[in-house]
Amino acid sequence: MPDTAIFEQYRRCRLCPRRCGADRLAGSTGFCGETADLRIGRAALHKWEEPCLAGPYGAGAVFFSGCQLRCIYCQNYSLAHGKQGTAVSADRLADIFLALEAQGASCIDLVTPDHFLPHIVYALKKARAMGLSVPAVYNCSGYETPSAISLLDGIVDIYLTDFKYADSGLAGRYSAAPDYPEQAFSAVREMVRQQPVPVFSEDGSLMKRGVLVRHLILPGHTRDSMELIRKLYESFGDQLWFSLMNQFTPDPRLQGPAPELCRPITRREYKRVVDYALSLGITNAFIQEGGTVSESFIPAFDGTGVSAGPTAPQTGRV
Repeated sequence: MPDTAIFEQYRRCRLCPRRCGADRLAGSTGFCGETADLRIGRAALHKWEEPCLAGPYGAGAVFFSGCQLRCIYCQNYSLAHGKQGTAVSADRLADIFLALEAQGASCIDLVTPDHFLPHIVYALKKARAMGLSVPAVYNCSGYETPSAISLLDGIVDIYLTDFKYADSGLAGRYSAAPDYPEQAFSAVREMVRQQPVPVFSEDGSLMKRGVLVRHLILPGHTRDSMELIRKLYESFGDQLWFSLMNQFTPDPRLQGPAPELCRPITRREYKRVVDYALSLGITNAFIQEGGTVSESFIPAFDGTGVSAGPTAPQTGRV
């Protein structure tokens, strides 16, 4: 049976760089907007991850409620700000992982998981003991502490992390986290320490271990994109895979706080960043084709795959 002491991490919570100190076990809400009641918006096959993760049927994506960032362009706004989500137990989470594998998931895709890390550690250990065999993917914002990531050593197979900004001013303005660049870089270093060599299936189609860094290019900020790509590649080289995304989708809510983001990126902007990455010698990269802004990458957070009968939520317990 997995060790339940991990749930003490919710007391005087320091799981993310905010280090808000909320006693989430006692029902207090952290900066992430969540108590120690695990809440999930959706658990289902998801075909819109990178090809090496989605496989033929999709990644087994589990979308968690809440977030420690405040990105003004967030595409999962309703879930990230706690307006959606169903409370379940840690044992139910382990069952969800197993059910997703049974449906054909190529991996277990943990989306925005940081603030529920204790539940995830417990549930992955239990699911592995019950036969879970597909890789566990930690699909995170990049705003993590190395100490939190260290708790996942030997548990997570693939780190799928955002790296949003090189510039602290942009990080402060767009995500209310001016320390984001330094925190994200430190987190990547710990991820690479755990998974230093990318490993793929025999046919090369599926990633089994490694670190994959996503970067969403913002309109008007190609220089920042190039700077963070340069720093990461000079520091880690081919230990990283990159995913350069052109799918930024404007939202009417941005008219007030950030009118400069009220447009998609242009083909010229995207090409500039991709060409720069190639000029550095980067070959381990996923590049998107045109037209992705019109695609729907956002599923319905309607509780699909979450509940299995009248399961009562359990705060910080199993």
